[in-house]
Amino acid sequence: MRVIAGTARRLPLKTPAGTDVRPTTDRIKETLFNILQGDVGDSVFVDLFSGSGGIGIEALSRGAKKAYFVEHDKRTAGFIRENLAFTRLADRAVVLQQDVFYALYQIREQADLIFMDPPYDQGLEQQVLQRLREADFVTEDTQIIIESSLDTEYSWLENSGFLLLREKRYKTNKHVFVRRA
Repeated sequence: MRVIAGTARRLPLKTPAGTDVRPTTDRIKETLFNILQGDVGDSVFVDLFSGSGGIGIEALSRGAKKAYFVEHDKRTAGFIRENLAFTRLADRAVVLQQDVFYALYQIREQADLIFMDPPYDQGLEQQVLQRLREADFVTEDTQIIIESSLDTEYSWLENSGFLLLREKRYKTNKHVFVRRA
């Protein structure tokens, strides 16, 4: 895994071994940031279920002014810190090593973009969106991107106070783009 574009372009990122973390592939990451290209610069980016931090680091490399990384696992959060130091982006990052539901109360700045990649098929998408609906740092302009399995259903979105903006499907997963209604 590597940073694709921006100030840290081509720098490799460390990822934990094993199946607990599913790093977003370079091809999918590139497609995602091509979609977001006009929105990332000078943004506040929130990376929930960060894993090794690849998505948030890509946002910082492409000009986000600040990124919050939320990762519960101590060892994995260590990889985020190492990757931020290696890419020289740590001065614009906040790593919250805690449960995502607790971390949502720690973010005080209005977020422009929120990316979440929760463990698949556990219903965490709906639970997190319920909390984000009430969060002060989320506005009608905040774009939320959810990475999920192809089988994850989002028919419940409209009844939960969010609008489906777009869905981008890949071979193995998809990105769902939503905003507060």
